[in-house]
Amino acid sequence: MKKLIVLSLGGSIIIPPSGFNIEFLKKFRELIIKETKNGYRFIVVCGGGQTARSYQAAAKEIGKLQPEDVDWMGIHATRLNAHFMRTILRGYAHPVVGRDYTEKLEWTEPVLIVSGWKPGCSTDFDAVKFAELYGGNTVINLSNVSHIYDSDPNKNPKAKKLEKISWKEIRKIVGDEWVPGANVPFDPIASREGEKLGLKVLFAKGTDLAEVEKVIEGKESVGTVIS
Repeated sequence: MKKLIVLSLGGSIIIPPSGFNIEFLKKFRELIIKETKNGYRFIVVCGGGQTARSYQAAAKEIGKLQPEDVDWMGIHATRLNAHFMRTILRGYAHPVVGRDYTEKLEWTEPVLIVSGWKPGCSTDFDAVKFAELYGGNTVINLSNVSHIYDSDPNKNPKAKKLEKISWKEIRKIVGDEWVPGANVPFDPIASREGEKLGLKVLFAKGTDLAEVEKVIEGKESVGTVIS
């Protein structure tokens, strides 16, 4: 039986603030194709990243926004990123981008690309729910950092990297409420659901493809584990 991997792919990995890194994207594509030939299937949940934050920041400067407005801009950014990833994985990815984590798609291709769906959470939550829908017990979180810290390293130079952390501990860090546009290690709503489901979440630096390969294949890797 082919092993299912749920990847929560940060928007900053798809398109960083400096713009598309074509060589990286080519290598990422090659890695995914290689691993499908090794017997893996992937659900790739795409975040909104800087694209979402740019629209959100611009709109906030112009007028007062409702939280739902902020979320919807983020959701549409994830859909743009998801269609982009589906396009570059054409021939390997299901032709329709998934978004509804209550509807089980009949997909036979090696890869299913997923975007955000509804306001009230981030794509971390979508990744957790798609793992539940298809019977996965692990989510791999790929962002521009490899670890969760015990406090914000941008504000606290003494912040410590965490190799392992429980759901109870991560929920103390991220809180219980979702704030649209928030940049947290893992969505509070997703954390609550992940704890309930008993999922394991593995963090890896998405731009380090050697480490990404290790974590996909279950080898010892650098990053934080939530369980």
